[in-house]
Amino acid sequence: MKSILTQCKRIVVKVGSSLVTNQGEGLDTVAIGNWAQQIATLRQLGYEVVLVSSGAIAEGMQRLGWKQRPSAVHELQAAAAVGQMGLVQVYESCFRKHGLHAAQVLLTHADLADRERYLNARSTLRTLINLSVIPIINENDTVVTDEIKFGDNDTLGALVANLIEADVFIILTDQTGLYTTDPRKDPNATLVNMAQAGDEKLEAMAGGAGSHIGRGGMLTKILAAKRAARSGAHTVIASGHEPEVLPRLMHGEHIGTLLVAPPMPLAARKQWLADHLQVSGKVMLDAGAVRALRDEGKSLLPIGVTKVSGQFERGAVVAILDENGSDIARGLVNYNAEEARRIARHPSHEIEGILGYVDELELIHRDDLVLL
Repeated sequence: MKSILTQCKRIVVKVGSSLVTNQGEGLDTVAIGNWAQQIATLRQLGYEVVLVSSGAIAEGMQRLGWKQRPSAVHELQAAAAVGQMGLVQVYESCFRKHGLHAAQVLLTHADLADRERYLNARSTLRTLINLSVIPIINENDTVVTDEIKFGDNDTLGALVANLIEADVFIILTDQTGLYTTDPRKDPNATLVNMAQAGDEKLEAMAGGAGSHIGRGGMLTKILAAKRAARSGAHTVIASGHEPEVLPRLMHGEHIGTLLVAPPMPLAARKQWLADHLQVSGKVMLDAGAVRALRDEGKSLLPIGVTKVSGQFERGAVVAILDENGSDIARGLVNYNAEEARRIARHPSHEIEGILGYVDELELIHRDDLVLL
């Protein structure tokens, strides 16, 4: 671990709801102050740090006297609006003690799905980092809906790691790391010290729900590590209760589980494509088209498309599915949904005869396509 993390400079730290709120009993100001002190130490050592913090809804629930997390979106939004005030106040006061300013940044999926807003968010975060301000990021739960929500801050943290091209994504949780099986049920479970991010065996090891306070379980952390790895970020899953966990990790100490990113990260534009959690349409391919995309790096031609679903315009990001309905890629489509349905299963030289014009021979060019 030492040879990898000691070379990292830009860090995204995600802190879970159970840690921030002491298992839902209210904001744990001592714990938050401790993380602020650790981040201040990292800043003094020259590291760039962005913090992704859960806790707004949990704090709102506590303030409103709710014992169970509500399922209705408007109630979640209300809890977030109440809790966000207290969360930011505590972080600001804790960082101020170390001579640091904090900035609140609330994001929705729509902010990162739109290319212009994505670039604006990246510029803002980079500017804050250059000003030695600590960005504190959370999902904008006060306006989010089921259609646009990230679903958990593990995913949000991974998207932020991609957004700012972080070197490492540290997930602080109430667990010590990833185990081969659930240690609460299996006394023979062993900690996974190091593995390759994206290894399918890790998803089989993970599972089980998170706490009643937050949404993310271990599986969301494994999937988040896979997503963060697309931009070259390594991921560490470690206990937030571990003393001085952040400085110790960055000094190379082996704590928790390290998931190593592959050596060839995606280009920035393809990261943006891959990070689309919601899409306006889907195209299903036959086996030959799947092989052409996966094994040969080819563009997607209309003849390989067996089904088109959804409504979308030219230039939209669509999901690309194999014959079993598995999500294998994202791409910018060259024709709208109605046109795509009409030219599906036809060779490219017939496009003009079918539509009356031809824009591109490919439904999705390989330069506008990323495999998942």
